[in-house]
Amino acid sequence: MNEAQIQLLIDLHKPNPRQGPGGEVESRLAMGLAGLDRSRPLKVADIGCGTGASAILLARELDAQVTAADFLPEFLDELQARAEREGLAERITALNCSMDALPFADGEYDVIWSEGAVYNMGFKAGISAWRRLLKPGGKLVVSEVTWLTAERPAEVEAYWKTQYPEIDTASAKMAVLERHGYSPQGYFVLPEHCWLENYYYPLQGRFDEFLERSGRSGQARAIVEEHRDEIAMYEKFRNYYGYGVYVAKKIEL
Repeated sequence: MNEAQIQLLIDLHKPNPRQGPGGEVESRLAMGLAGLDRSRPLKVADIGCGTGASAILLARELDAQVTAADFLPEFLDELQARAEREGLAERITALNCSMDALPFADGEYDVIWSEGAVYNMGFKAGISAWRRLLKPGGKLVVSEVTWLTAERPAEVEAYWKTQYPEIDTASAKMAVLERHGYSPQGYFVLPEHCWLENYYYPLQGRFDEFLERSGRSGQARAIVEEHRDEIAMYEKFRNYYGYGVYVAKKIEL
């Protein structure tokens, strides 16, 4: 992907409250499954934070210092503006870096949180690399695209094998967690509204103005068509895949 394409994607996604499927109710459910509450101070790393939907909620709901990491400074600028508006700036530290080169010490965090982002590294690589950052007994909360059935139509299988070959069933993902020093603590699937009302439809509503801003360039049109195909794929095959939210505890090996 060239720099012009990256800038176009930033322009399209930055105004969206979320850069992927999710929701506040669902994030609170994940907190509950992880046993996170205000009973003690926590250090949390939100990896691949985007414009801060999760980081803002974590800072608001918990007695937490949140380090929000993303490789796009434009998203972090939006996060910081949102944190200022909500009076949470002192609880959130924005960090511009890649998720595969995090400058954190071993055992630094109580919680590693990552919604809709680990695919950039791959599930196995991400959870393996991030384990060292957790304190003993620390919690991992990560969402990952997941097959919801043992079998599915060839069309959707071919699509996802091209987009993200590491897609698999929840049982396979939990086995990966177990093999890499975690004990699974909870799992649930994001409901459809997290994809449609919270992410796809607001994004879809910005396509026309995005195309106008970009002068309807070929690259901008290609980006919109790719997103339209992605939305259509989910609307057609939503019974076969979704985002699984995985909650796990670091165990000593």
